Amino acid sequence: MSLPTEEFPLPKRSPTPKAIQEIPANGAVTKDSLIAKGLQKEQYFGIALLFAGLIAVVGFFSRRFEYALVFAIALSIILIVFFLTV
Repeated sequence: MSLPTEEFPLPKRSPTPKAIQEIPANGAVTKDSLIAKGLQKEQYFGIALLFAGLIAVVGFFSRRFEYALVFAIALSIILIVFFLTV
């Protein structure tokens, strides 16, 4: 069994490649409604509220599980801070 030995032709390129404009021209910056700006404090507040609500709901059903959950989350936060700083 023999393999083909012919070469394939190279794709043709235009003599001058078209440039991609990455930065918009001056004054062309538009307000994007999908980009949230200045909402970081509200996001942290919402996360803390959800966290407290989760602990309250779990504690309502099982006290031991609540302690285990709080311990696991606290240990995770400590390890994350440790590994990010080292």
